[in-house]
Amino acid sequence: MPSNSPKALAVSDDGGADSGRMEPVTLTTERLVLRPFRPSDADAVFAACQDPDIQRWTTVPSPYERAHAEDFTARICPENWRADVTYDFAVVTKSDGVLVGAMGLVRLAHLRSPEHQAELGYWTAREHRRRGYTDEAARAVIEWAFTRLGVERLEWCSEAGNEGSRAVALGLGFRMEGTDRARIVHQGTRRDAWRGALLPSDWGLPSTTPYLPSKATEASEAPAGRAPRPSTV
Repeated sequence: MPSNSPKALAVSDDGGADSGRMEPVTLTTERLVLRPFRPSDADAVFAACQDPDIQRWTTVPSPYERAHAEDFTARICPENWRADVTYDFAVVTKSDGVLVGAMGLVRLAHLRSPEHQAELGYWTAREHRRRGYTDEAARAVIEWAFTRLGVERLEWCSEAGNEGSRAVALGLGFRMEGTDRARIVHQGTRRDAWRGALLPSDWGLPSTTPYLPSKATEASEAPAGRAPRPSTV
């Protein structure tokens, strides 16, 4: 197993793959539990999202009010799971249940369609950064996406300049594929975005659909290395 592959992952779910809908799941790692958000998480989400970095680099509202946190935890997250469009996880410590961040998997195309594509997003509370939590949680979601959901291309996208998020993505094995002009609208302004992708083969995992890379891709590919721990979301 390559170095980018995670340790064994404990999953509590029915997968949702055969039912035509996605049932909420819980993922467990060495130090963390990734579970669906609950209304009781509103206080912790509200506190975390007061961080200027989270408001600057993510899609959360700014200014971030308590009503936003209540709506996100009580309505938006459950509806996203039921609609099978976005799978939002609260990342909490296994030891004491403290919220350290959020991890989301956004379906770019129906996972039971030929495209099998999704996008990974995340933020980490300021006081819990530099501890490897984001990397550990992301590896759990990625393994779940590749092995349980059949994702065959996982994208990462962030506004150009978000070095912290990019460092996490590089450490996970994402390969940067370019800069998309005017892709993101943030606070009323179109901004360029960095884009990267991770394939099951990058983690030594099989893919249902065969992949035939171009000669240019084969010539430019190099083993992905681990990047320094991020300092921002």
